[in-house]
Amino acid sequence: MFKSILGSKKEDTSQENAVLVEKISKMNLTEMRSYIKNKIQDFQVSEDGLNEVMRRLTQEDANNKQYYLKADDMDSKKKKAFDLVLAIAQSKKITLVTVELIQKFTEVYKDIIEAYDKEYKEIYASRFADAINAALAGIDQKVELKNKMNVLGESKESV
Repeated sequence: MFKSILGSKKEDTSQENAVLVEKISKMNLTEMRSYIKNKIQDFQVSEDGLNEVMRRLTQEDANNKQYYLKADDMDSKKKKAFDLVLAIAQSKKITLVTVELIQKFTEVYKDIIEAYDKEYKEIYASRFADAINAALAGIDQKVELKNKMNVLGESKESV
């Protein structure tokens, strides 16, 4: 019942996921943002796509032991990545797995976020916290709606 809400994998989509992973692995931040905003034709936003974008941002590269963002990256790249994560948090396709990946993003890049906020007098740290809370509230609403639909479905059957 909660698979689609909580972000469980679907069994028969392994080939689609492989294509999705390959496409996202070749995207830059601007292309990922276009994907998240559903502006790429023939490539619809999905729960797995959101998760894959977040994984790409939060996974450590096995070869060079570095994350996607580095402290010495240009500030414009950092801002694009931060805005991308905020856009993902506002997506209607967000799942609990995605929220966990957003939390991991804030943990992995905590020093970069704090340095950026201090230098540019931004408030990304609090914006991420607010976005996570809003995303969790949205997931709660989905669960409540799903429960109501199940109750309504059961009461119709008993009548």
